[in-house]
Amino acid sequence: MGLGLSTPSTLLGMSAGPTGSTMQERELLESARGGDEDAFARLVEPHRSELHAHCYRMLGSVHDAEDALQDAHLRAWRGLPNFEARSSLRSWLYRIATNTCLDLIAKRPKRVLPVDYGPPRDPHDGPLVPLVESVWVEPYPDETLGVEDGYAAPEARYEQREAVELAFIAALQNLPANQRATLILREVLGFSAREVAEILETTTASVNSALQRARKTTEERLPDRSQQATMRSLGDDGVREVVQSYMDAWDRADIEAVVAMLTEDANFSMPPAPSWHKGTQALTAFLGVGPLSGDWRWRHILVRANGQPALAFYSWDEAKGTYLPFALNVLTLRDRLVSDVTAFICRATESSDPEAYKRWPEEPIIHDRFVDFFERFDVPDELPA
Repeated sequence: MGLGLSTPSTLLGMSAGPTGSTMQERELLESARGGDEDAFARLVEPHRSELHAHCYRMLGSVHDAEDALQDAHLRAWRGLPNFEARSSLRSWLYRIATNTCLDLIAKRPKRVLPVDYGPPRDPHDGPLVPLVESVWVEPYPDETLGVEDGYAAPEARYEQREAVELAFIAALQNLPANQRATLILREVLGFSAREVAEILETTTASVNSALQRARKTTEERLPDRSQQATMRSLGDDGVREVVQSYMDAWDRADIEAVVAMLTEDANFSMPPAPSWHKGTQALTAFLGVGPLSGDWRWRHILVRANGQPALAFYSWDEAKGTYLPFALNVLTLRDRLVSDVTAFICRATESSDPEAYKRWPEEPIIHDRFVDFFERFDVPDELPA
C-alpha cells in the first residue's frame, strides 16, 4: 500500500456530518468484515503514515517499524470480525500496533546512539570496530513518509516532528516498554488516560503512574529546546545560512572553520561504530586524522531526517570515477551552531581490524544501509565528478 497523508475525521473518532462519506466508511467496514481486502485497505490506508511513525517511536528503527506495521496490519485483518466499533477505528488500530511493538521490544535489546553506549574516545587512539548487531537507533525519513507538522491532537504535549527528533527517539528507548508506550500515546498522540488504559489493557491509575515516571526520565535526557523550536527561532533563512556555512567549511576542508561552527561541547558519532568524540579539541584532532585529512574528496546533498537538517555525504571513488554514498549526517543545532553530528555510515563492517576503519571510505557499500540512509531519503546512488 502507499502512504496516505489524509485522515478522514470519522475514522479518527471526530465528529462528521451525515454525508455520503460517512455511509461509505460504514459500507467499507461492513465489506471488510465480510472478507473484502480492498475495502480493508481503503479503511487502513489513511492511518498508515501516523502508525508507521508510532512504530518508529516505539522501536527506534525504520526496519523494525515496517515489520511491526506489517504484522499489525495482518492482526487487524484477522481481528476485524471482532471489531465492534465501540471505540474509533484509529484507537483500535493503535491498540494493535502498540501491542505488536511491545511484543518486538520483549524479544530484542533496546536501540541506542553511540553517545549512550559508552564514553567518548580519544581520536588519536583510532576507531573501535563497528558493532554489527542491531543496537543502533536509525534515521527517519520524516518528509518522504509523511510526518505532518503541528500536534496530532489538542491534548498532545509534543509536536509530531518534535517526537521523531533523534534526541527524543533516543530518550524514548531508555524507557521501560510500558512507560514508552504510555508517553507516546498520551503526550504525542493525545489519547486520554482512559483510552490509553484500554489500549494497554490496564487501569487509568497505572497509566497516570507510568506517565509520571516516563515524563521525569525523558525530561532529564532531552535538551532544553527542541530542534523544531530552534529552527523556528532561526527561521528558514537562518537555518539555511547555518547549514550552508557548515557545508562550505567542509568543501574547503577548513578544519578551523568547521570547528568554529560547532559548540564547545559538540559530539560527533558514527553508528555503527561505537566510537564517538566530544568537544572542539577532540574534534579538531579527529577531523585532522579522519575525514578532513586530505585523503578523501567529499560531496554532499542537503536533506532532512528526524525533522532535522541532514547531509547525505558521498566520497570519491577513483576506480569508478564517481562519488559514492558514505554517510547520512544528521545535524542537531543549538542557536546558530551545530551541537551534534550523527553520521550513519553505509560502508562495510566485516573487518575485525580497527585499522580498516581509519580508511572507512574505501570499504564497500552495504546495500541495506544504503537503502536505509540514502534511498529512503530520495537521493541519488552516486554523484558525478
